[in-house]
Amino acid sequence: MNPFPFKSKSSDPMLMLFTSGTSKVPKLVLHNYAYPIGHSITAGLWHGLGPCDVHFTVSDTGWGKNIWGNYFGQWIAGACVFIFDVRGKFHAEELLPVLEKYEISSFCAPPTVYRMLVLHDLTRFDFKYLKNCTAAGEALHTETSRLWREGTGIPIREGYGQTETVCMIGNFRGFKVKPGSMGKPAPIYKVDILSPEGKPVGVGETGEICIDVSQGAPCGLFTGYYGQPDKTAEVWHDGYYHTRDVAWRDEDGFFWYVGRVDDVIKSSGYRIGPFEIESVIMELPFVLECGVSAAPDPVRGQVVKASIVLTKGTEGTEDLKKEIQNYVKHKTAPYKYPRIVEFKDELQKTVSGKIIRHLL
Repeated sequence: MNPFPFKSKSSDPMLMLFTSGTSKVPKLVLHNYAYPIGHSITAGLWHGLGPCDVHFTVSDTGWGKNIWGNYFGQWIAGACVFIFDVRGKFHAEELLPVLEKYEISSFCAPPTVYRMLVLHDLTRFDFKYLKNCTAAGEALHTETSRLWREGTGIPIREGYGQTETVCMIGNFRGFKVKPGSMGKPAPIYKVDILSPEGKPVGVGETGEICIDVSQGAPCGLFTGYYGQPDKTAEVWHDGYYHTRDVAWRDEDGFFWYVGRVDDVIKSSGYRIGPFEIESVIMELPFVLECGVSAAPDPVRGQVVKASIVLTKGTEGTEDLKKEIQNYVKHKTAPYKYPRIVEFKDELQKTVSGKIIRHLL
């Protein structure tokens, strides 16, 4: 008797995951049976895993990062998956002795977690087994990356993907890491940066990250939004899957994140990426977290607004606002500085730790 009477094709529906919903209502993403194989890129090329590795991904079981870091790709690579059960409120500092005690060789966490970890003295811990550190979920600020590398001696290799994909762009194993860069496209993904008119842009020009599906979808790309053919048609058209994320590519082929299409700020004819402004503000030692968004303006259309959480003991004064504004002017350009600075106790986030920008 056949113990497996049901046969599935790689194109058959396998599982569904909700998008994070940082800017709109979450959608239900449908993946087929080829999806697990696509995560060979995530675990093998990006995490750099092999049979002798102990891999630890910080993730809640209720979101796609858990699938990315604890299941298919890691199993295919033959790695040991380490699970840390957080009881009660999450405290990032609990993870540092865990990395040391359990001889973790590969560590992956959202930038939110890394931002919390670098607030502590990393040199107190012995990370002799740690070889690979990766981050995904949102863009990683270069200041966080610098502090982690100084404290551990290991660079953070960023990766990019969506609930709809596997790791499609990354600082893959063997690459020289460019701090702040998303990396280069995975081998099976043909990725272009397109203008609003759907034309490829040149080196240094910003545009939307799109996957060429004219010859078929690569392994790991979703099949559509369940029950929402209209939403699927919005992103699958003209031979491309449109990610709705904006980036630019340098002369070496590395991609650099700018922001979501809906998050790019249009002020007095300029297009301003929120991530660039956030990265500069995060360099200030008294800033714990920062979220940049657009605020309506009757003259300029939109202006840059910075919502900032300060470190403990720092008072949010008018003088501090001016210091932040002047710092951004000096580090970027006069038209990019935040005309509105608002100090907050916390920034609202999704369950996956991403800032919910439309609430800013």
